[in-house]
Amino acid sequence: MRPRRQKSEINVVPYIDVMLVLLVIFMVTAPMMTTASIDVPSVGKAAQPPAEALQVNIRADQSLSLTLPGKSERSLTRSELTQAIVDAQAKNPEQPVLIVGDKSVKYEAVLSVMDELQRQQVKRIGLLVQPTGK
Repeated sequence: MRPRRQKSEINVVPYIDVMLVLLVIFMVTAPMMTTASIDVPSVGKAAQPPAEALQVNIRADQSLSLTLPGKSERSLTRSELTQAIVDAQAKNPEQPVLIVGDKSVKYEAVLSVMDELQRQQVKRIGLLVQPTGK
């Protein structure tokens, strides 16, 4: 009787089965995944601001003013500004608010205005940028 030889082959069938199951799982779950996109303003291109947006202007001396759609600009203090925006959004809570900051204004001043508006439950806040070439 001769001694039994050992098989030196790898059985690949279980690996193929596992790969096919994983493929089916990924194909089923991929359409269900939601991806968030962030629109970061670029230097060369900027989106057109909404026409009905409220504009908060921060000047170089950090004074604040508010421009309502179709109306003139009026200077306000920080507490008056938040109250005026809340009053303006009473009819339309989804109305966007754009912060227009002077180039020389510190980033901290813009963030403090954004933070104050978020505390007042303002939902849509954006920064107005200008494309290069203007």
